[in-house]
Amino acid sequence: MSVQALGSVRAPYHLYSVPALAAAVAVGLLAGPARADPGPRPGAGVQQVMEDQVRAGVPGMLASVRDGGGEGRVWRGSAGVADVRTGERRTHQDRFRIGSVTKTFVATVVLQLEAEGRLDLDDSVESLLPGLVTGNGHDGSQVTIRQLLNHTSGISDYASNREFFDRYIGRDFLRNRFHRHTPESLVRWAMRSAPDFAPGTGWNYSNTEYILAGMIIEKVTGTSYEHQVERRILRPLGLRATSLPRHATALPEPSGRHYTKVPFGDPAGRVHEVDRLNASSGWAAGDMISTTGDLHRFIRALMSGRLLPPAQQKALTTTVASAEGGARYGLGLGRQELSCGAVVWGHAGGIHGSRSGMYLDERNGRSFVVNANAEWATGSREAAEAAFCPAGGPTGGGPGSPTGSPSEGPSAGPPG
Repeated sequence: MSVQALGSVRAPYHLYSVPALAAAVAVGLLAGPARADPGPRPGAGVQQVMEDQVRAGVPGMLASVRDGGGEGRVWRGSAGVADVRTGERRTHQDRFRIGSVTKTFVATVVLQLEAEGRLDLDDSVESLLPGLVTGNGHDGSQVTIRQLLNHTSGISDYASNREFFDRYIGRDFLRNRFHRHTPESLVRWAMRSAPDFAPGTGWNYSNTEYILAGMIIEKVTGTSYEHQVERRILRPLGLRATSLPRHATALPEPSGRHYTKVPFGDPAGRVHEVDRLNASSGWAAGDMISTTGDLHRFIRALMSGRLLPPAQQKALTTTVASAEGGARYGLGLGRQELSCGAVVWGHAGGIHGSRSGMYLDERNGRSFVVNANAEWATGSREAAEAAFCPAGGPTGGGPGSPTGSPSEGPSAGPPG
């Protein structure tokens, strides 16, 4: 989960595709207006990172930073283009695929269900999904829901299966990008490999765990995971630009182009437009679509305790050591300390044609959202440091950064 891992994604739904951060904050940390001084404005530094990425070949980027508190000031910037053929600029109304940021939404719903007494985090997977996690050493009776959400179950990642990767992510992606996957089929792919370790004895990022979490939501509620996210999070928070595509292949409008390299992860790969795809290969591990503004609203509501009771808020932010750069992981959130002492929580997501991240500084409530319309973007460490540890300077983009702009007001609308 290290912010240094932006450019080293094993598969398109890996958590750490942009500054991945998040996990053990005091309950209600940000409840009420935050009064801490947010410090120097971050706009110029973030703008410079984005422009450096565009010069390195990323088609376009968006980023926005919102200070803490109800009167938080918002900086919005962009670099590059939404469409390399027309030169159309990116805007903060653009919808984009958020990949593994989906996991934070899923974990939140599971925690709400626990608060309602409809499940317990220490329930076994077998008790809810009998006969599903079995074979090659897997045993769902020994795996808890908590272990699914904090990546300590040891269950193999289906996206790391070489045959699956080549067929649906890597070499043959373009041929198979409209394939309709079912959650059960994704779990079966995972069961072809042995567990990474015995449950509770290690940490390894596995998309399979969140496929299972989505299936548990459906088993407990009798409705779709999509319906539960919409009913419990999107509607209450007014996240009107956030959607769950199910099997829809097109991005909602407005949106720019998404660009991918084939084979996935190959710096020398050929660039293709990939606006249309069936994201069921990620489902509850990485299929959602959103905007910069909606992601700000979500992470700020989540970390302020608006979505969870105190006991579940504590569980959300209780962390285990991860395998990524000294960072720690809670339940669908990571936690990372930056050079200036900022403790940042959030999640990142990579999927063909998009890399995204949403983060929040527990010291003062400042939030940061970033998106690149190409999954090969790098520079996450620099972007996070610029957003949360700025050396000084004005909020705006400054000379040579005309696309950066500050906004004033209670929330400047949603920043996107």
